[in-house]
Amino acid sequence: MHRQAFVTLLLSVLLAAAAQVRAGEVERWNRVATDAAMAEQMDPLNESRVFAIVHAAIHNALNALDRRYEPYRAGVMTVPIGASPEAAAAAAAHASLVGLMPARKRDFDAALAGALAQIEDKQAASAGIRVGQEVAAAVLALRRDDGASRTVAYTPGKKPGDYRPTPPDFTPAALAQWGAVRPFVLARSAQFRPAPPPAPASARARADIEEIRAIGGKASSVRTTEQSEIARYWYESSPQGWNRIAREIAASRGLDEWESARLLALVNFAMADGFIGGFEAKYHYNYWRPATAIGENGRENSDSAWLPYLDTPPVPDYPSTHTVLGASAAAVLARFFGTDMVPFSMTSGAPYGGITRRFWSFSEAAHENGASRMFAGIHFASAVRAGYTQGELIGAWTYERALRPVRPD
Repeated sequence: MHRQAFVTLLLSVLLAAAAQVRAGEVERWNRVATDAAMAEQMDPLNESRVFAIVHAAIHNALNALDRRYEPYRAGVMTVPIGASPEAAAAAAAHASLVGLMPARKRDFDAALAGALAQIEDKQAASAGIRVGQEVAAAVLALRRDDGASRTVAYTPGKKPGDYRPTPPDFTPAALAQWGAVRPFVLARSAQFRPAPPPAPASARARADIEEIRAIGGKASSVRTTEQSEIARYWYESSPQGWNRIAREIAASRGLDEWESARLLALVNFAMADGFIGGFEAKYHYNYWRPATAIGENGRENSDSAWLPYLDTPPVPDYPSTHTVLGASAAAVLARFFGTDMVPFSMTSGAPYGGITRRFWSFSEAAHENGASRMFAGIHFASAVRAGYTQGELIGAWTYERALRPVRPD
């Protein structure tokens, strides 16, 4: 067979296989991953890492069969002709999830069996499984020693402005090592470290304190009913909420599986790096939370009985990584769709599930997400502003440098 004829035949086989991929397979595995993490009661930082790894594997598996976009740091592999893309995606998701959450292997096995049962060509399915498993093993190996499992000793400060555990339960500071985790796309964790927070005795800091004292307290008479709803609506894990947004928009916009895989990988890379960069800054600045600043004995207008509307996470204030993640996800979404103005609605998950809110744009949602932390009484305005700026920079960097189209036209 002449070379040109062989190439034409090969392309026709690949395109035919791509056309047979069931719509929504990538979104389905995204839901499997987020549901499993929720069932495991995984913290948001580890969630972000898991989701980024899983979606890197799915993206790489599909693009091993038909390279439309650059892979995530993967080498060249031999791909069998006629391998099923949906089997490759399912096997990549399954293998990476089993490697990251082995306790839920039975659930992942059932999800894989359900996906494979719908593929009529068992030889194509078998070939796809081999591709997916090989790709997942490579991605897992890349992230095996990324620093997420390290432990770092942390001693709270005692001076005004220093972070220390917050009332009512004074839980010790958590995940101090996360700023040293190897980023997914950023060149280094401190790449977009924000400028320092306001000095504790400055006019800016005093204004921040009085603002949160008024609007963020458990017994606030200033916070409106809608502001209280906003605080509860956005209180869930950022990786859970923004994956739900991205997944539902991908489905509603009719993205094909390669597009969905790329979108969800980029969103999750940006959020994972948002936590890495944000926590590097948090523990670098080690800035106190509103509950500490307002209740500090000896300070003017101190109020030791003051408590925030919602519980304060046990990490330093500055920047607000909840805001970082929302801004980074929104930046990726706006660039992916070529516009920020994409109307959507989303219903919240635990712990305050069942609240539905509607937005005209990704940035509107991201700004409200940041403001929610002030309404909850758990972040100063300075931390929210810094988080939004850092998140936008991380999202833009991620979109511009990762998983780029092989054929830019």
